[in-house]
Amino acid sequence: MKNTDFTIQEMEVVYLPTKLTTNEESISNSRSAYNVLRQFFNPSTINYQEECIVLYLNHASKIIGAHKLSKGGINATIVDTRIILATALKSLSTAIIVAHNHPSGKLEPSDADKKITKRLSDACKLLDLALLDHIILAPENAYFSFADNGLIER
Repeated sequence: MKNTDFTIQEMEVVYLPTKLTTNEESISNSRSAYNVLRQFFNPSTINYQEECIVLYLNHASKIIGAHKLSKGGINATIVDTRIILATALKSLSTAIIVAHNHPSGKLEPSDADKKITKRLSDACKLLDLALLDHIILAPENAYFSFADNGLIER
C-alpha cells in the first residue's frame, strides 16, 4: 500500500452576536414571536416574494438571534434543515421558531409547509432542540401558528 501525504483544512466556527432591535424580553406565545418576526420581513417585498426567517432561542425562551435563511419567489422559498440546525448548534440555541410569508395572503399551510415542518421537527428531536413554532405571515398583518393549531408535536 502506497503512503500518500495529504492535507486537511482546519475549520473555524465563528459566532458573532449582534443586538436585536426588539422590545421582547422572551418569546412566550405565537403573538410575541410574530411581533418580533414581523420586523424582519421587508414591507416592500412581503406582497410578492417568499422569505424564510428563523429565530434562535435559549432555554429561557430569550432570543439569541434571528437568521434570514432564504429569499425565494412568488410561492416558494428554500428551507434548508441542515443550515437551520447548524446555526442552532453554533449559537448554542435550545429552541427555534421558523417563519415564512405567503404573499398571496392565504394563511392555510400548504402540504409542502406541513412536510418541511415535520422534517424539521424530527431533525430537532435528534439534536435535543425544540421546534416551538412555524409561523406563516400574511401581508395584511395576520399570521398562522402551527403550534396554536396543534400541528407541531412537542
